[in-house]
Amino acid sequence: MNDAIAVVGIGADGWDGLPETSRRVLGAAEVLIGAPRQLGLLPGDTCPGERITWPTPLRPAVPGLLAAHQGRTIAVLASGDPSFYGIGRTLAETVGADRLRIHPHPSSVSYACARLGWPLEDTETVSLVARPLAALSAALHPGRRLLVLGEGPETPARVAALLRDTGWGGTRIRVLEQLGGDRERLLDATAADWPHERTDALHVLALDCVRDPDTLRLGAVPGLPDEAYEHDGQLTKRYVRAATLAALAPAPGELLWDIGGGSGSIGVEWMRTHRSCRAITVEKSPERAARIERNADALGVPGLRVVTGPAPAALTGLPAPHAIFIGGGLTAPGLLDACWDALPAGGRLVANTVTLESEALLAERHRRHGGELIRLAVATAVPVGGFTGWRQAMPVTQWSVTTPGERA
Repeated sequence: MNDAIAVVGIGADGWDGLPETSRRVLGAAEVLIGAPRQLGLLPGDTCPGERITWPTPLRPAVPGLLAAHQGRTIAVLASGDPSFYGIGRTLAETVGADRLRIHPHPSSVSYACARLGWPLEDTETVSLVARPLAALSAALHPGRRLLVLGEGPETPARVAALLRDTGWGGTRIRVLEQLGGDRERLLDATAADWPHERTDALHVLALDCVRDPDTLRLGAVPGLPDEAYEHDGQLTKRYVRAATLAALAPAPGELLWDIGGGSGSIGVEWMRTHRSCRAITVEKSPERAARIERNADALGVPGLRVVTGPAPAALTGLPAPHAIFIGGGLTAPGLLDACWDALPAGGRLVANTVTLESEALLAERHRRHGGELIRLAVATAVPVGGFTGWRQAMPVTQWSVTTPGERA
């Protein structure tokens, strides 16, 4: 393919660590594109091509930069495996995978697992490159081993501070620097005692997660404790929340509209089911919208998008959802129709209410569209004098329905 772009992975061991195939590709390239550190690893006499440093921001510049050198042999340098949190994905999404010829190098994660003796298939990786630090929180579970890709020399200190502040101070942190190179080094301490303000910029963090004894335990399935949320009483309670998420049935890559967000618990726990799940929470109260953002950060899903405004007006222009939850505002004129019309074939709609007026609306929609109409009742054991009795929470009426395969 005449316009193929070579993408060559290179490690901290530089030119000496490259296989002969990658060396030939780089030596024959008329244009070499990469970060200054990567370009600096290539010998000038063997790789005489024109050297171009990626501009910032990178992604918008890719099409123009490649077009400017059309007709010339181009090789792009990447750290380690280009397809693992690297430039390979950006290029494939920008110019098409069919134009790429990728020559991978062992990734930093492969090197880290080799040094630590960890099985690669059992080790979760979290990237903090161009991502909020709060994204790490969702992956923290007692006894879990994590590899974290850092963005700069301050990342380990920032991670240690996050762990201390959120009740994971006993977590062991190992920073593996310059993996595979002559300057490879290991730093080792707990988050509570982390002494290094800066490390080498080229590093991977290895975490052995230890939860402090008084830190609230958060499981991996929907139905987190109510205490995990900051709220003003507008919160879908734990057991109803678990049943609601089961009805919504999130799957990887899907988008949820959470309407009447309250404290954001449905959107938060939708996103916690899989790292590729997305959610948009619509909340008319600015105060509650700000609270939703704080809850999303605290529970490890800072990518939750919050739209402040009343529904259905605030739904205009939002990307099409795979599922919709209505937790408030059911009686707003046109809301149910707007939600029904927004769903694709096979989309799911779940609505909860505790009022008779909204329950009547759901009963009418159930008659019209089918689905399942249920009532959820939860009672809690409480002291009654010297004995114990049941305190009944307000029952919740829930309508859940899947849109038909053929939409009118």
